[in-house]
Amino acid sequence: GSIFFAGLCHFKVAKLSFMDCGGEKVWFDVGDSSAFRVSENGVVYTLKCLSLSGKEEVVVIIYAQDPQSKQVKPSNATLTQRVPEILFPWHSVVVRGDGTLKRVKRDWVIPPINVPENSRGQFPEDLVRIRSDRDKNRMLRYSVTGPGADQPPTGIFIINPISGQLSVTKPLDREHISNFHLRAHAVDLNGNQVENPIDIVINVIDQNDNRPEFTHTIFNGSVPEGSKPGSFVMTVTAEDKDDPKTANGMLRYKILSQNPQSPSSNMFTINNKTGDIITVAAGLDREKVTQYTLIIQATDMEGNPTYGLSNTATTVIRITDVNDNPPEFTTDTFFGEIHENRVNVIVANLTVTDKDQPHTPAWSAVYRIIAGDPTGRFSIPTDPTTNEGLLTVVKPIDFELTRSFMLTVEAENEVPLARGIHLPRQSTATVSVRILDINESPEFSPNPKSIKLEEGLPAGSLLTTFTAQDPDRFMRQTIRYSKMYDPANWLEIDPVNGRISTIAILDRESPYVKNNLYNVTFMASDNGVPPASGTGTLQMYLLDINDNAPHVFPPEVEMCEKPDPNAINITANDPDLNPNAGPFAFELANRPSDIRRNWTLSRLNGEHAQLRLRIGSLASGIYEIPVMITDSGNLPMSNISYLRVKVCQCDHHGDCVDMERIIAAGLGTGAIIAILICIIILLVLVLLFVMWMKRRDKERQAKQLLIDPEDDVRDNILKYDEEGGGEEDQDYDLSQLQQPDALEPECVKVGIRRLDERPLHHEHQYPLRSAAPHPGDIGDFIHEGLKAADNDPTAPPYDSLLVFDYEGSGSTAGSLSSLHSSSSCGDQDYDYLGDWGPRFHKLADLYGGGDD
Repeated sequence: GSIFFAGLCHFKVAKLSFMDCGGEKVWFDVGDSSAFRVSENGVVYTLKCLSLSGKEEVVVIIYAQDPQSKQVKPSNATLTQRVPEILFPWHSVVVRGDGTLKRVKRDWVIPPINVPENSRGQFPEDLVRIRSDRDKNRMLRYSVTGPGADQPPTGIFIINPISGQLSVTKPLDREHISNFHLRAHAVDLNGNQVENPIDIVINVIDQNDNRPEFTHTIFNGSVPEGSKPGSFVMTVTAEDKDDPKTANGMLRYKILSQNPQSPSSNMFTINNKTGDIITVAAGLDREKVTQYTLIIQATDMEGNPTYGLSNTATTVIRITDVNDNPPEFTTDTFFGEIHENRVNVIVANLTVTDKDQPHTPAWSAVYRIIAGDPTGRFSIPTDPTTNEGLLTVVKPIDFELTRSFMLTVEAENEVPLARGIHLPRQSTATVSVRILDINESPEFSPNPKSIKLEEGLPAGSLLTTFTAQDPDRFMRQTIRYSKMYDPANWLEIDPVNGRISTIAILDRESPYVKNNLYNVTFMASDNGVPPASGTGTLQMYLLDINDNAPHVFPPEVEMCEKPDPNAINITANDPDLNPNAGPFAFELANRPSDIRRNWTLSRLNGEHAQLRLRIGSLASGIYEIPVMITDSGNLPMSNISYLRVKVCQCDHHGDCVDMERIIAAGLGTGAIIAILICIIILLVLVLLFVMWMKRRDKERQAKQLLIDPEDDVRDNILKYDEEGGGEEDQDYDLSQLQQPDALEPECVKVGIRRLDERPLHHEHQYPLRSAAPHPGDIGDFIHEGLKAADNDPTAPPYDSLLVFDYEGSGSTAGSLSSLHSSSSCGDQDYDYLGDWGPRFHKLADLYGGGDD
C-alpha cells in the first residue's frame, strides 16, 4: 500500500492488516529499515525524522508471520512524501432565483497541524504556509496570535509576515503542553483586516521519552498460607507520562524474579495489563517461608522489549498464618503433687509446642480436663506468655478420702483448626497428681454447741462435754482442751476429756449476756508435728430465775413547795423477766414515822403507783422517801428503795427556780466548810500576788532614778506609779495652777520649745483658763484643752508630746531646765527637794549643787 507523510518525526504513519489467515493473530516485523517499526497490531511508526532528499517515495518491507505455521510472508509498503499544502480561502458560485450568479465568500479553514515533540531538526522548522488570494492585487501582512506566539510561552511559533510561512523555533514537549491554539491574521499595509482571522490548531505528537514510574518503590501485600492457585494477592501500579492512547503510554507488567524460589520458582504470576498478582502454585506454608520478594518490571510500548522503556519495583508478599498446626504436648505424662486442703496452688506446668505464629489465636492454647476430675477440683488456666497450662487446685482435697488423681488433659487453640487439619494424638496428655498428708486441726462437733440452763447455778456444777475429733485418721495423736474466751470467767474445761463445769455463779443479768445468750470459745490442740489446733464455741441460753429485787423508778423527782397537783407517779424496775417481775406491790416504809404522816402511796396498777403529799406545803430541800416494792415471782422478792424528792420554789409555770439553793441545802456541814476554806485560800493567794507585783514595780522605779550622773536624765521619761508621796507631798496649794496674771514680769521664765513638739505654722486657739481662784476649773480646762488638741489639724501625732501653754510663759512654776537656771531673776533654792523623799535625791543633786 501507499502511505503519505509530511516530513514528520516519530509519528504513526499507517496501520497494516493481513487477510486470509484464518482469523488468527499475526506477528508483524519491519525489514531492514532503522527508520520504522511496527507494533503487534500492525501500526507503523517512524523512529526518527525522515528526509527523502528529493525523493517523493520510499518502499518499506513489512513481514507477517503465522504463529502456528511459522510461515513468513513479506509485503511492500510505499511511503509517499507530501509537501505541506498552501491553503487559500475559496469562493463558491450560488445561483439566484432570478437566474443570475453571485459569488459568495467563504472563510478559509486549516486542518490541525501535527508536530512531533523533541524534534532535533534545524530551527526554525517550517510547519505550514498560509496565503490569501487577495495578495494578487495588493501587499498583505500575515501574523499569528495566541499562547506560544505573542502570549506565554511566547516565541515558540513565528510567521513570515510576507510569505505567510509558519515555523516552530524550538523542540516541543507534549508532557508540558499537548496542543496550541493560534489565530492567523491577514491585513493590508494600512493595517486594515482583509480576511477574517483563522484558527490554527497545532497538536504535539507524543514520543516515547518517559519511562514508566511505579507509584511505590516497595509494594507490600499478604496472602494466607495454604491459599489455592488463582488466589488474589495484591495489585502493583505504574504510571507513564507519555500519551496513554498510544503505545508510548501503554504499559505491560512482568515478574522478573522471585525470592526464595521455594517450593517453586513460579509461585505467583501477574496480569500484564492490570498489575494484579495472583498465586499460580500450591504449597504456601508460613512455617517454611514467611514471605516472598518479587521484582516487578513495567515496560511501555505495550511491553516491547526492543523499543519499550522499562522500570522495576520490589514487591514483598507476607504469608499470613492460619491455624494449620495444632498444639502438641511435649510429653505424654506430667507429674505433680499437692498438700491436702490447699487451694489456688499450681500443681504442674503443662507444656506444648505450636508451629503457628506466636501470640496469635492460632498459637494460644486452651486446656481442658476430659477425664479424671468428676468433682471439678482442678482448673487449667493458660499462661499468656509461655502458652503453658497451669494445673491448679480450686477445691480442697482431703487426703483421707483421695490420695491421688489421674487426669486426662486435651489442648486446643483459641480458633478452630483449618479445614482438613485434625487433632493428632500428641494433643492429649495424662497428668498424675499425688496428694500429700498434712496435720489437720481437730474439729469440734457440733460447732457451735448450744445448751439451755437456769441462771444461778453454783460453782462446780457440771454443764456438758464438748469434744473435738482429729481428721487425721492415719495418725495416732492425742487432743487436749483449753479455754480461749470467757468474758465473765464463769466456766472451765477439763484438758483431757473436755468436760465443762462452772467456777462462778451464772447470772443472766450480767452485761456479758446478750439476748439471754452467753458464748464461750474453747480450743482443741493435737500433738502433731507441727501441732494443729481448732476452736469451738459453746452457746449457753440462760433461763431467768427471780434473783433480783425491784427498785423504784425514777430514782429522783422534783416537787414545788406548794405542789399543785401534789401527786407523783412512780413505777418499779426489775432486771428479771416475767413472771419474775410485775405486777408489783408498792408500800411506804414504817420508818421514819414522819413518812406516813406527810406522804401517802396508792397503787394505780400492777406497774405504777402514785405518791401524794398529805400536807399543803414543804420547805425547799431534798427528801428521801423509802418505798417497799415486791415482785410477783414464785418466791417473791421485796426491796426498800429510796425515792429522792427535790422540793424547790417554783415559778408560775410550776418550774423550779432556786435549784442552787436546794442543792446547797443538801450539802453537809463539812462540805460547806471545805468550800469556804478554799475560797479564803484563793483570795489570800491573789492578794499576795498583787503585793508582790506592786513591790517589784517600786524597785524597778527606784533603780531607774539611780542613774549615773554622766547620763542625760533630761531626755528620759520616768514613770511613777503613785499619784502622791508622803504627807509632805499631799499639802500643796492648788492656786499655783491658776493663770498667773500678777506675777512680776522679770520673774516670768520663757520655756524653750523643741522643734519636733509643734509645727511651725499658725497656732491653734486653745482655751484660756479664767483667773478664778477656785481650783475646780482645772479638770474642765484639761478636758477643753484635750478636745482642742484632738480637733487641731496642726497637732503632732498621737505618740508625740503635746505642749500646753500653761507651763510656758506666765506659769508660776519655773523651768527646771539647766538652760535657764542661771538666768532667773533670783537664786532659786532647790535644797527642799531633798526633803521630799529618796525619789527626789537625784534632782536635789542636779539643781542644788550651788554655783559649781
